[in-house]
Amino acid sequence: MREHYSGGVGERFGPTLAAEHLEREQGRKVHAETLRRWMVGAGLWSRGRKRKPYPQRRERRLHFGELVQMDGSHHGWLEGRGPRGCLMNLVDDATAQAQMQFAEQETIWAAVAGLRSWIARYGVPLALYVDWKNIYVRSANAQERVSGEEPVTQFGRMCTRLGIRIIAASSPQAKGRVERAHGTHQDRLVKKLRVKKISSYEQANRFLEHEYVEEHNQRYRQAPAQAKDYHRPAPSAKQLQQIFRLQQERTIGNDWVVRYHNRYLQLQRQSQHYAPAQAKVTVCEWEDGRLAIEYRGRELKWREIDLPTIQSQREGIRVAKTASDATLTKQTKPALGPGSPWRQLVRREIREQQDRKQLREIRKWCNDSAATAPSSVSP
Repeated sequence: MREHYSGGVGERFGPTLAAEHLEREQGRKVHAETLRRWMVGAGLWSRGRKRKPYPQRRERRLHFGELVQMDGSHHGWLEGRGPRGCLMNLVDDATAQAQMQFAEQETIWAAVAGLRSWIARYGVPLALYVDWKNIYVRSANAQERVSGEEPVTQFGRMCTRLGIRIIAASSPQAKGRVERAHGTHQDRLVKKLRVKKISSYEQANRFLEHEYVEEHNQRYRQAPAQAKDYHRPAPSAKQLQQIFRLQQERTIGNDWVVRYHNRYLQLQRQSQHYAPAQAKVTVCEWEDGRLAIEYRGRELKWREIDLPTIQSQREGIRVAKTASDATLTKQTKPALGPGSPWRQLVRREIREQQDRKQLREIRKWCNDSAATAPSSVSP
């Protein structure tokens, strides 16, 4: 055993496998359990298993703005003085610089508000490190798997327009810096909110903006390994307004109505940039609920109409069509009197059928007579 089947933890033979090889190759038949006891006594076998490599902590990025970790922390921040909320926390990977904002839930608009506050203060970062949530990333659907198209969320489309790369973490430990920051805030921030007697998240956001965030950064911020700032200049407010919005493609109906989330948007007559029926348009929605319809990059005029109006229009069309059909049926219904053309046509068809039947019977009789007559014999 020591000469042929021993070695390190991942190389040595176990008792069962070693017993098989001893019998087949060495001609020595030993029971596997007996061999195991001998191997343990000789120090050739132990319960030690091959361990996986120990995952080392990922090194920080070198530059400020190179990577920003973003995550939401659901917690009873107000300790019963208000409902549970979500703290949208953004932490720079190189410096631990933080930016925070409260929201009711971790929604797309909460993520947009957090990212927008970071951009307003520092600029546009190169990348975001986020969770595998449908807000940030999603799996491809059947159509995208067939076409090979990369799945993109609404938030991902916004980040693409800003030039921000989204990186999805495979585990909470991968975003260790922002996860550890959650624990710090759930201790320090909760107590500070209690001392301030803050009972609403509007007050809490003002406290974060004017006091807590700056105090936290002064305590925990550290200098980056490289002094160069990788943040890019922030776009203008008008450009950000056009970026941070939801966009969905819709089809114009034959009545020039666009349906969007059970709302009916009637397109008005356009002097320019005419959008034909069955064309594709883009419906844009902002956080405040404002809507816009764009066709080939141009905004169209529209007005919202109620569902009963459309139903009444369809009902009117159906009633008119029914009345038209009834009028047509009344006008084209033939007269049924004895001398009506319709009865004469029927009689003529019946006579023609009888004549054809008699002609067939005569032809059949002639054929039968010719077959039964005696054939003439030439002298």
